[in-house]
Amino acid sequence: MYLDSAKKAEIFEKYAGSATNTGSSEGQIALLTYRIQHLTEHMKANHKDYCTNRSLVHLVGQRRSLLEYLKRKDIERYRAIVKALGLRK
Repeated sequence: MYLDSAKKAEIFEKYAGSATNTGSSEGQIALLTYRIQHLTEHMKANHKDYCTNRSLVHLVGQRRSLLEYLKRKDIERYRAIVKALGLRK
């Protein structure tokens, strides 16, 4: 499996500050970004997989909502996470 509990803990440790801080916006955005990158690679090889395409669009929408929330609440944290993940915003 591409995403196990150890990888999740590593992502939350790096971006949220703690492996148990799974509710932080930064950690959730980083996890969604990892999943989006994985599905994007899958879609490059399987361009007719419409179910995965729908899931990918859904994940991008979730990440966008979290980014907009973080932008409203704390612009400095927003800028830091966008820079750390290399997102085009």
